[in-house]
Amino acid sequence: MSVEPKIGVIALQGAFAEHRAALEALGAHASEIRGPEGLAGVDGVVLPGGESTTMSLLLETSGLGDALAERLADRVPAFGTCAGLILLAGEVADGRPDQRSFGVLDVSVLRNGYGRQRDSFEADLSIPAVGADPFPGVFIRAPRITRVGGEVEVLASVGGDPVLVRQGPLLAAAFHPELSGDLRLHQLFLERV
Repeated sequence: MSVEPKIGVIALQGAFAEHRAALEALGAHASEIRGPEGLAGVDGVVLPGGESTTMSLLLETSGLGDALAERLADRVPAFGTCAGLILLAGEVADGRPDQRSFGVLDVSVLRNGYGRQRDSFEADLSIPAVGADPFPGVFIRAPRITRVGGEVEVLASVGGDPVLVRQGPLLAAAFHPELSGDLRLHQLFLERV
């Protein structure tokens, strides 16, 4: 008998409810994390899409920022989508001076690298790690990955730009898989947990 993994979904802002629903549909126990005490005992963490500067501020005011930094330093598996990718990134080229990045994923990103809200788009992605069928990528004010380090594996690209990457226990997407109705990337994350 297998034990269902306990996944904490950072629930300060953004598409956290959709991530929780996707994880629960796959049999994981998902909880919404709003303070540092919520990180105790979780086997993995999801950093959802939203607005990265707002999320950075809320991580600090909630007291969750330092606790999450400790868990990430301890190599807890994490899945960052859109703003979550920005929070995991080693470098945010156009970030605000007061914007926090945990610096655990060896990539450089540009916030809103694909344009503003009106430039949002969808693209069928080829992701061999989850099967032959295209994955529906939903890009909303998406960050653009401009550099990947040597330890980073690129799992999918759009127009030559990486949009899905993996490094050790970290999985990060420039798009919103939680809005696609396709559970394969959440399943891929759970397999790493």
